[in-house]
Amino acid sequence: MAATMQVAAVKQFGSPLVFEEWNVPSPGPNQILIKTEACGVCHTDLHAAKGEWPIKPTLPFIPGHEAIGTVTAVGASVTTVKEGDRVGVPWLYSACGHCEYCLSSWETVCPDAQFGGYTKNGGFAEYLLADPNYVAHVPNGLSSIEAAPLICAGLTTYKGIKETEARPGEWVAISGVGGLGHLAVQYAKAMGLLVCAVDIDDGKLDHAKRLGADLVFNAKAGDPAAALKKETGGGAHGVLITAPSLIAFKQGIGMTRKRGTCVLVGLPPGEFPVPLFDIVANCISIRGSFVGNRKDMAEALSFAADGKVKADIELQPLSAVNRIFERLEHGDVPARVVLDLTA
Repeated sequence: MAATMQVAAVKQFGSPLVFEEWNVPSPGPNQILIKTEACGVCHTDLHAAKGEWPIKPTLPFIPGHEAIGTVTAVGASVTTVKEGDRVGVPWLYSACGHCEYCLSSWETVCPDAQFGGYTKNGGFAEYLLADPNYVAHVPNGLSSIEAAPLICAGLTTYKGIKETEARPGEWVAISGVGGLGHLAVQYAKAMGLLVCAVDIDDGKLDHAKRLGADLVFNAKAGDPAAALKKETGGGAHGVLITAPSLIAFKQGIGMTRKRGTCVLVGLPPGEFPVPLFDIVANCISIRGSFVGNRKDMAEALSFAADGKVKADIELQPLSAVNRIFERLEHGDVPARVVLDLTA
């Protein structure tokens, strides 16, 4: 009789996840089997479960792309990991490895990329399969719970800051200091940048100060672009927008210094209002950033292993995932939720 595992699966878009017993999968060639210890919950999981994006997952599927666990079995031809290794299965589940994007370390936009918890079953389960060539190798100094949010939220913000091309001593503005933004503040400080945090919640801004932000602005209290330009003598060299708000996107362009770069990682619904005259006249660059590559992942985890970055984590059991989704939908998750699958 096949061994079974508990999963939380999407059986119908827009409906609560269903708790079921599925057979534990067996790794085929170039696959590994991981016993899940922790899995972060990301807003992308909610988008997936609701089928909100143009390319939808195939039903039924298991969400979760911040899974950390121990390798329990390896398939034929696997050489890069072994049984007992602790690894993470991130959003970028796999890529072709030979297209122009993969060859230039941009595997995140590979046309044949697969995504964890979306096109491949993810970590809201006691076991999951993974491609050994694309898993994150978790440093010994990080617990599985600590590492889980970093392989998506941490990686996304770290790469986004790199994409601003701001240099140590220059200003970077972080718009939205919640689940992603509180990590972005820490990465930016660790990278030697001056940080301005922008949000509409004073509690989050106070938290940003405690994390090292040099300036904070409440966007409800006035125009953050005007205030930032006054304080910094022209605005931020780099802006990272994590807030899923079109207003924040418009403000982000306004906060960008002449010849600066505004990087977008938030995904609000609707069309982005681009002030074309300002973009052209001020030589501003607008850049989308989509998670990060495997080298970015190693760097993002290394900062945390060195104690420079730490996610604020709320620990919950797998059985609470539908309640967590409801809270995410109503903006009632101040930082990152991690599911403890060892409980």
